[in-house]
Amino acid sequence: MENLRIPLGDWVEAFVDFLGDVFGWLFDAIATVLGAVYDGLSWVLVTPPFWVIIIVIAAVAFWVKGWKLALGTALGLLLIVFLDQWETSMDTLALVLVASIIATAISIPVGIWAARNDHVSRAVRPVLDFLQTMPAFVYLIPAIIFFGVGAVPGMIATILFALAPGVRLTELGIRGVDKEVVEAGNAFGATPGRILRQIQLPLALPSIMAGVNQVIMLSLSMVVIAGMVGAGGLGGEIVRAIGRIDVGLGFEAGIAVVILAMILDRITSALAQPRKNRGPASSGSSDDEKADDQAQPQPAATA
Repeated sequence: MENLRIPLGDWVEAFVDFLGDVFGWLFDAIATVLGAVYDGLSWVLVTPPFWVIIIVIAAVAFWVKGWKLALGTALGLLLIVFLDQWETSMDTLALVLVASIIATAISIPVGIWAARNDHVSRAVRPVLDFLQTMPAFVYLIPAIIFFGVGAVPGMIATILFALAPGVRLTELGIRGVDKEVVEAGNAFGATPGRILRQIQLPLALPSIMAGVNQVIMLSLSMVVIAGMVGAGGLGGEIVRAIGRIDVGLGFEAGIAVVILAMILDRITSALAQPRKNRGPASSGSSDDEKADDQAQPQPAATA
């Protein structure tokens, strides 16, 4: 029994080598596309003067929530500029946006499929458990093997790390829709696709947006870890600060991460609310906000 050992690690290594040999062309294509998208978005965010990007992001914050969020967003981004972390922050923002969009594009359809099919739900659940319990650093190992070092393996690891909450909360939101409302749609002869688009998705929107919010937050946390594989941005600054034991640099980069996280969190949280409950018009009366909060359906995720 003392010499009994299952060579699981050797099997996994052989499987990874097999994937690299057979699908190397596919990984190269994915790396080329993702690298081009990331470089393009990073160029868009870094090239204009910083005040142009601040105005654009503050305008988005004003549109979704009101002047208070817009003012806080502008002040937070200005602080990043004065900390001399603007370009690294925009690189991180580009990486987070690309990874979050891809993770959301995968997780929402899978969540809808799982909600409408119990067999799919039972098959997907252990995969999600695996993805959520796997230590974040482990994702970097196969990403480096297949995609080398740089921003692309960071994005791949981030996408895998952030997928699970998007799938779970989408499935939960769809399943939480009142069955009587769905049955009424069936009684009026609506097709399954129309019921999904016009009944289930609108009613499940708060839960789905909560999932999107979690995808973005997990992406931002993973992007910092991805700095260890050369992803750059604020993660690279933090890794550099750890290597030099530079407390000041680490604190400044960390503050920039927190500011980006707060801005993205507030904006995506506001998008989860019905249109009448957000925007400049809703930023005045607290009584009106309370009334609207009571009127809106509660997110299924919190049920």
